[in-house]
Amino acid sequence: MLPYTLLDTASWSDTTLRLYQRGDEFSIRVDKAGELMNSRAHHSEAVLAELACKQIAGREYPHLLVGGLGIGFTLAAVLSHTGSGAQITVSELIPAVVRWNRDYMGHLAGFPLNDGRVHVLEQDVARVIREHGDHFDAIMLDVDNGPSSFTHGDNDALYSLRGLQHAYAALKPGGVLTVWSATADPAFTQRMVKTGFIVSQQRVGSHKAKRGNRHTIWIGVRPDN
Repeated sequence: MLPYTLLDTASWSDTTLRLYQRGDEFSIRVDKAGELMNSRAHHSEAVLAELACKQIAGREYPHLLVGGLGIGFTLAAVLSHTGSGAQITVSELIPAVVRWNRDYMGHLAGFPLNDGRVHVLEQDVARVIREHGDHFDAIMLDVDNGPSSFTHGDNDALYSLRGLQHAYAALKPGGVLTVWSATADPAFTQRMVKTGFIVSQQRVGSHKAKRGNRHTIWIGVRPDN
């Protein structure tokens, strides 16, 4: 088996991120936490986008927010499930991740950042949500490991009751919030319900061929009234 080659290193806050390549495989790793994402396992990220787009399929000019660029597969799925009238905002907190998509990994997902419907903000998605009330038709969150990391860092800005209330307010009536998580979290489900979302869940494999880890995706719909 080919060894990994270190392509680039980036510091952000008190964390060091490293981008590795092995053949056609790319891996982003974080100090202490290990591998954050791998280009070979992205089926559940695509489903995260597909479920959101399906919910708002009848809207002619939807505005969708993708929280977390990653390797670009969620964004690519959004583009494949929306029409020419869609506007997609990508909020990625770490500038190096955006740069790596442009310089090294864009071909993996079909260069989604080059699509004219896409606008990239190098900002915390929690801030973007707070500053845009009644604005988005869909919000997709794939940040860290999901609500299971809610007690670490600034994740409460997204996954706490207050964070969910901000997401609810940022959605238009009938809009949808989808959330990716490495693990199930019944307490997060309860917070979504308490916020007012109509909630459902799906367990989805990291690979389309039903192998690898299974992840949880929440679908929360803001009622029309």
